Amino acid sequence: MSALDRLSALLPDTAGVNGEGHLTIGGCDVVELAADFGTPLYIFDEATLRRTCRDYREEFSRVYPDSLVIYAAKAFLNRALATVIREEGLGLDVVSGGELSIARAVDFPMEKVYFHGNNKLRDEIELAVSCRVGRIVIDNLQEIPVIDKIAREAGIIQDVLLRLTPGIDAHTHHHVATGITDSKFGLPITTGQAEEALVAAMSAATMNLIGLHVHLGSLIYSAEPYQEAIKVVFRFAAEIRDKHGFELHEFSPGGGFAIQYTQDTPAPDVTYFASAVAEAVQSSSRELGVKPPRLIVEPGRAIVGRSGVAVYQVGTIKDIPGVRKYISVDGGMADNIRPALYGSRYEALIANKATEDEVEQVSIAGKFCESGDVIAKDVLLPTVVPGDVVAVPVAGAYCLPLASNYNASLKPAIVMAADGEARIIRRRESYDDLMQYDAV
Repeated sequence: MSALDRLSALLPDTAGVNGEGHLTIGGCDVVELAADFGTPLYIFDEATLRRTCRDYREEFSRVYPDSLVIYAAKAFLNRALATVIREEGLGLDVVSGGELSIARAVDFPMEKVYFHGNNKLRDEIELAVSCRVGRIVIDNLQEIPVIDKIAREAGIIQDVLLRLTPGIDAHTHHHVATGITDSKFGLPITTGQAEEALVAAMSAATMNLIGLHVHLGSLIYSAEPYQEAIKVVFRFAAEIRDKHGFELHEFSPGGGFAIQYTQDTPAPDVTYFASAVAEAVQSSSRELGVKPPRLIVEPGRAIVGRSGVAVYQVGTIKDIPGVRKYISVDGGMADNIRPALYGSRYEALIANKATEDEVEQVSIAGKFCESGDVIAKDVLLPTVVPGDVVAVPVAGAYCLPLASNYNASLKPAIVMAADGEARIIRRRESYDDLMQYDAV
């Protein structure tokens, strides 16, 4: 079996092999792209990105017509990505003034922008209000008077949601679990803080509280946590409707839908999650006599993950007999910290040997001064030699936004591939870039 066949569920839709036995993405030879743009290099397949946007938008609309899919920008955002998201009709979930500014730069429709964050800075809130973002998602009691004051000074009424923590464990990595009560995010229902915030927001003349939001975490493989959280939130909505006259017009169960990173970790498709979420919202609405609200979902990784491929060049090789063979590449934890941070696993293939038999088990190590800088452990590859080009699929989410200049390294170039052509969507950093903000 070729690497292409073995990893077909992980590679972008357009992945293929040309006559030279090289991996192609978007009709472009990956080996040639590595030579033209240098490595490390991140390649995004535009066809896969657009298809995934449409899949989410169309599937949620099919099962729940009054719905909006908004892309969670923290997974990765720059102007080119924001443009595609806008063109495909999705909204945008931003968590900083920087992400909001990227959206503004491409004329993203602000009514479809939702501004999140557990510690929104005053100038970020001022920017959001001045931009007339569609929703500010209130995360804590302290920001209610701040939003109130800023909106009053701007002479507007700001639509807001409350982010709740429903006390649901999504059984994911503890670093990305956000629905439990012991979380820095959201207003706990069980402590009474959610109700306190609701009363405060409803009392503010400058705020229009239209809905409730939860987010359980990331890389969630089962629909059950979403269904449990929906029941908890809708019971809360019914109680506060009776006590305070609150009407639930909009509800978001967040995002966090899992995607497949390795052969042995298949993930459900969008139909599974969409159907389960829609059914839970509809049944909870009927059971509690709540009018079905507008449904907002916030996939991030699930939109962009599979469309991205990281490309490296092999440098040194270290074979420890009876222990392990290390293949060192010219990137690593500075452009993808996920293995070191979360214990994340990846697959790999040799782009210039895409049709050759995979005959040896190796670990792909990065070049940085940390023992934990290993991109992929114990993967099968053809015989590897220095100069080979390594491709790591499912690298579109969180690698680039978490990238750093550790060891004074340069952040990689990014290209978008489509129809046999690749265009730069972020240039590679230079050494001058590293020092441009230094003061001597």
